[in-house]
Amino acid sequence: MKLIRWRKGQKTLPGIIIEGQFYDLSSFGEDFNEAFFETGGLDRLVSFLANHPGKLPAIHSPVLLASPVARPSKLVCIGLNYVDHARETKAQPPAEPVIFLKATTALCGPFDHIIIPKNSKKTDWEVELAIVIKKKASYVPEERALEYVAGYCLHNDVSEREFQIERGGTWDKGKGCDHFAPLGPFLATPDELPDTDHLGLWLTVNGKKMQEGNTSNMIFKVPYLISYVSQFMTLLPGDIISTGTPAGVGLGMKPPLYLTAGDIVELGIDGLGVSRQEVVAYPPVT
Repeated sequence: MKLIRWRKGQKTLPGIIIEGQFYDLSSFGEDFNEAFFETGGLDRLVSFLANHPGKLPAIHSPVLLASPVARPSKLVCIGLNYVDHARETKAQPPAEPVIFLKATTALCGPFDHIIIPKNSKKTDWEVELAIVIKKKASYVPEERALEYVAGYCLHNDVSEREFQIERGGTWDKGKGCDHFAPLGPFLATPDELPDTDHLGLWLTVNGKKMQEGNTSNMIFKVPYLISYVSQFMTLLPGDIISTGTPAGVGLGMKPPLYLTAGDIVELGIDGLGVSRQEVVAYPPVT
């Protein structure tokens, strides 16, 4: 299944993509949130669809997409998980996964604006594969880790490098600004994406290719990451693990290159669609 959440006026509603067509799932009566995943919502949805063949109303263009997952308890990110990215930032490839968190208020839709924060000079881009957790996970053995996956999403781990690196403390300052986590366009359940080890991923800025990589080059793979993170914190249903970015970020360029208002960022991953964000200055026009 390819699950979406879409905006209708002030409401955010569930939906699904079937053979390229967007359909409204309001009649299902549930949002794609922690309670949905925790209580077997994916199985209920499969049954609902089987019992309502051809009865879902189509959503007509333009479809305004929100994050495909309602605000999770946490967004856990993995740093320096591609050797080429570690090298371009002059960092040693890690012996163990580097973990940091993004604020849940950073979460936004796949076509929403990237908002350059107040006083920012170094806003950067990062295309990443994100994992959505299906059930409570604590001390998960690696061989069972995929049992805990609800699905996968495309994620832009937007980062402010001055806040992250030059302002003291941990990376979180540069990672959790508003609109720094565009997610989607959809959540793909594992049957849609059976092999996460060989996915191409890319990102362009104003049409110029900046990142082009493959998940085969991840240092730590999906099952290991789920198991590893669960040794340090309990993952709740709907939580997100973002698995790191390949080379090609602005920080690694010579000289470094950062986003400015008016730039257009587009990114994609095999099987997970494409997203697009226009960069706007703070404060955004509402």
